[in-house]
Amino acid sequence: MKQTGLIFFPAFDWAISPTHPEREERLLYTRDQLFEEGVMDLPQIREYKSGLATHKDIARVHFCVPNVEAQITEAHLVSAGSALVIADAVMNQEIKNGFALVRPPGHHAMTVAHGNRGFCNINNEAIMVEYLRKQYGLRKIAIVDTDVHHGDGTQEIFWHDPDILFISFHQDGRTLYPGSGFTDELGGPQAYGTTINIPLPPNTNDAGIHYVLDHLVMPLLEEFEPELIVNSAGQDNHYSDPLANMAFSAQGYAVLNQKLAPDIAVLEGGYSVETALPYVNLGIIMAMAGIDYSNLREPDYSAARLAKKSVSQDYFDQIIKTQMANFRGREAKIQDYRRRFPDDYAYSQQIYYDTDGISEQQMVRLQMCGDCPGYRTIQSSARHSGWENYEVFCISVPMYSCPKCQEEGQRIYDEMIGKPGPFDYIYLQDRAHDVYRSMNTGRKVETVL
Repeated sequence: MKQTGLIFFPAFDWAISPTHPEREERLLYTRDQLFEEGVMDLPQIREYKSGLATHKDIARVHFCVPNVEAQITEAHLVSAGSALVIADAVMNQEIKNGFALVRPPGHHAMTVAHGNRGFCNINNEAIMVEYLRKQYGLRKIAIVDTDVHHGDGTQEIFWHDPDILFISFHQDGRTLYPGSGFTDELGGPQAYGTTINIPLPPNTNDAGIHYVLDHLVMPLLEEFEPELIVNSAGQDNHYSDPLANMAFSAQGYAVLNQKLAPDIAVLEGGYSVETALPYVNLGIIMAMAGIDYSNLREPDYSAARLAKKSVSQDYFDQIIKTQMANFRGREAKIQDYRRRFPDDYAYSQQIYYDTDGISEQQMVRLQMCGDCPGYRTIQSSARHSGWENYEVFCISVPMYSCPKCQEEGQRIYDEMIGKPGPFDYIYLQDRAHDVYRSMNTGRKVETVL
């Protein structure tokens, strides 16, 4: 029997604050529900023990400022590491698919990490994706983010990667944190069209989300032909979630996962800890394991009440039409970018860390290479009252980069650490060689992972 792998890591020793929505007991009721229902004893289920990510696994994705140790706790290593355990089990064909029910979450964490934003310090899915590429040679992967909040961190990390299809459906950013995730956010000049956002109006119910899934998400996946599908499984689209205004049900989540058929799901948001999370998690598990979920209902579920929360189909049809056209026209748009920006492409962005109150200013430059996605440099300046502030310079060389870009990335790093400048730290993220360097310019101390 092909089984579904599960890891349960509730991180009872980690929380932002005792009253914060992302706190210790967030998965307590889910744990109780799974054991009370006997799910962990079913032959379709195989339980795995948590694992530990390494600092190198994290540096493969993030520039942690000033270093990895400063940005994480052991709970973060276990949360990310548990996703890697499930990934190994899927790739080694021990299981047909797997679900990492873990916290802390991660999909708001971006490439540069100065602190916690959106309850996230490091990005579990992105760490897992780059681990899969390094460990197993995968290239084309699709990430479908079903959290009610736009997965802006995952989007930013893979913004310039043409081999990652990132699809996020979420409550419209005009009505909810982080205020992004609109249809014109489509990826960088070398990866245009592989970021697809689906902003949904408040009160979108099961029928609306399934309509978008059937007519947009599934056709996109079929055309992209990924080697692996990851569900960034946020569950705060639920009708009872206190942080949002959507109308999805546990049954709706189960149907979604049966249709999506992700190889790996990793838990993200969901803050209705008693009345939603236990049932939604159970529905996802049952769908992934091929167990009948037709009788799954929340105690207060009312089909008639949720059916009244509908959105005009014209709205969905317009998004479907727009995003299919953007995806199918991506090659022409990339060629246009290459004609307009033959050497490099530069832009600035401001990032606010709502949890830690940090304001970050970035200047990003992408090398427009005709043979690979090109390397990036990021100048980052962070400001936080009462904390030490940092100016850092980061060089990111992608895994599937050409020899020229690899050499240039190393050259820039060597030049930057060899001369005085305004930066407190210089970082090199060389995924092609799986080597990660950082120089503390004040102490002239280099760390290599």
